[in-house]
Amino acid sequence: MRIAIMGSGGVGGYVGGRLAAASEDVTFIARGAHLEAIRAHGLALESTLGDVTIAPAQASDDPAAVGPVDLVIFTVKLYDTEAAAEATRPLLGPATGVVTFQNGVDSTEVLGGLLGIEHVIGGVAQIGAVLARPGVIRHSSPFARFLFGELDGTRSARVDALGAACTAAGIDHEVSADISLAIWRKMIFLAPMSGMTALLRRPIGPIRADPDTRAMLERAIDEAVQVALAAKVRVTDAAVEETMGWIDGVAPGMRSSMLEDLEQGRRLELPWLSGALVRLGRALGVPTPTHAFITTALKPYVAGGA
Repeated sequence: MRIAIMGSGGVGGYVGGRLAAASEDVTFIARGAHLEAIRAHGLALESTLGDVTIAPAQASDDPAAVGPVDLVIFTVKLYDTEAAAEATRPLLGPATGVVTFQNGVDSTEVLGGLLGIEHVIGGVAQIGAVLARPGVIRHSSPFARFLFGELDGTRSARVDALGAACTAAGIDHEVSADISLAIWRKMIFLAPMSGMTALLRRPIGPIRADPDTRAMLERAIDEAVQVALAAKVRVTDAAVEETMGWIDGVAPGMRSSMLEDLEQGRRLELPWLSGALVRLGRALGVPTPTHAFITTALKPYVAGGA
């Protein structure tokens, strides 16, 4: 397959790097110092699952120069979705799939409205990976799993082709028959964890260990579950206990990317995480006071800066 990575940071750089190392035809869409480093030295993955360097690596800041591909892996930050979608247009042919591994629950709908829903494939990335420095992706967690599937639950040739490419590349993956449910399950985990770690400026360990902050975390999870239920997503009330089980199982030093962005003065994905739960809750008649507090307290930092 010809594959373009739209957003060649932590997630996109990792999965694109693994696919390129397995001889897939991958082009990284990047810019600035990151693009220059990839062109000069290739793309390096520093990973607990094995280091690899792709050199030379195909990289460009001009999708029109790349032209139509079979698959676009779309991993930009949520606040860049609209601009990146417009830039993606030259990469689309009639049957091109656009797999979004973004956070939140709005990405497939937004991309469908901009690019055509027939192009969009849902996805979930379960990985902790960052752009450590230009040209270098650092993956320091013991897991790296990717779920993807057609929005209507059917199996397609393009999804099967991606699955086969992931198998050849040694990427842990699952073709999901209900990717919308998988996306919501991640939201129920990610929005509370991101919001709480950023709000308290602490990794997850101390938050889950303290009775008061643990109770607040559980309330945030329950609110997310109640919003999902009101939206007719097939989660159950057991999702609260299951999510707390996942959180109790991660390393105590785990820091959300939102906390990292906050500390580095970068923009936050808050409006698409806790903020989205507040908006959806209001529309569906579900109270979300914990996420409303998180959203209000972090609002001054959403645009980044000191």
